[in-house]
Amino acid sequence: MTAKAALGSLWKWRWRLLAGVGVIAVLAAFGPTLLLGPVIAVEAVARRDIVQTVVAVGHVESRYRVDIGAQLTGVVANVPVEEGQAVKEGDLLILLDDKDLHAVVDQAEGALSSAQSRFRQIEESTLPTAQEALGQAEANLLNAQKTFDRTNKLQAEHFATTSQLDTDKRDLDVAKTRVRAARLVVAINQPGGTEYQFAQNEVARAEANLRSAEARLSYARILAPRDGTLIFRDVERGDLVQPGHILMNLSPAGEIQLVVQIDEKNLGLIALANTALASAEAYPDKVFPAEVVYVSPAVNLQRGSMEVKLRVTPADAPTYLREDMTVSVDIEVARKKDAVVLPLRFVRDLEGTAPWVLKVDGGRARRQAVKIGLRGARVIEIAEGLSPGDRVVGPDATVADGQRMRAAAHE
Repeated sequence: MTAKAALGSLWKWRWRLLAGVGVIAVLAAFGPTLLLGPVIAVEAVARRDIVQTVVAVGHVESRYRVDIGAQLTGVVANVPVEEGQAVKEGDLLILLDDKDLHAVVDQAEGALSSAQSRFRQIEESTLPTAQEALGQAEANLLNAQKTFDRTNKLQAEHFATTSQLDTDKRDLDVAKTRVRAARLVVAINQPGGTEYQFAQNEVARAEANLRSAEARLSYARILAPRDGTLIFRDVERGDLVQPGHILMNLSPAGEIQLVVQIDEKNLGLIALANTALASAEAYPDKVFPAEVVYVSPAVNLQRGSMEVKLRVTPADAPTYLREDMTVSVDIEVARKKDAVVLPLRFVRDLEGTAPWVLKVDGGRARRQAVKIGLRGARVIEIAEGLSPGDRVVGPDATVADGQRMRAAAHE
């Protein structure tokens, strides 16, 4: 063999050797993946307690609000409170000009005093005088009767003239008339009599007028009906106010409620007495408990939602809560201990009719139908299809149903 041929043969063997080394290197690098499949992150099915909640957003609202207005027409003299101010029951909120009302009260007091004077006059003067006059008239009648009887006897014996008898008879009739008149005066001025009753009614009427005048005077001072916070004010000094116009709105102190809108698909989950944890948008890291106390019987057609109200007791209500503040609530609708659970994101077609997972089965990824139960914030109950310890492929893995794969080791 010539030197040239020997050199050519040597180069052939060198290239073959290099090609073999390359193949070995490729097999070393990609062989396990090609033969056993890629390394995929998996999650093991486990047992743990699960709580299902319904999340909703709403606002803070007092159980009720008190509209405050005037009960009579008048000019505002003073408004000593501001919007947002806390007030106590009986605090002055609005003062109306009351000069005319004071004059009406003074006039009513004068009328009552006059009526009472007339009534006292009957009791203390008119009635005693009438009774005294009746006594005198009855005494005069007795004397007239005796005189007539004596003259009548003498006339029968012809010792008195007929003219004398007529005079005594006339005096007797006059005495009887005076007695009847005196008795009538006594009757109408004693309790139950017309004059007595009239005077008594006049006093009662004057007292009623005075109470009415005093009540109207009191309407000039518009007071807080109970403890609370003024959340609305639409009145200033000098305004002319009339009944029916809302001047202020009071949010009473005490229990507050959270009003939220729940999607109608959760209608069957929400029930009275469900507990919840709430947080204000302004203080997201602070939570406080609440309880469902009202579920609307109707669904809002435009929103496709229903109104739910939750009670927050005074003991649990944070001091930073304000009327109409935005809040988020997690309403607990179900709870289960020692449930078979998996992170939510591992379940495919979760909102569909046939959810499924990719289960690790003999070194391959296999599609596995599952039946879901309670749904928590991050995990979901697997009611059927998986058992504790089963491993499931993550949602981001690039592996198909039936493909070989290797589960990544947990750190």
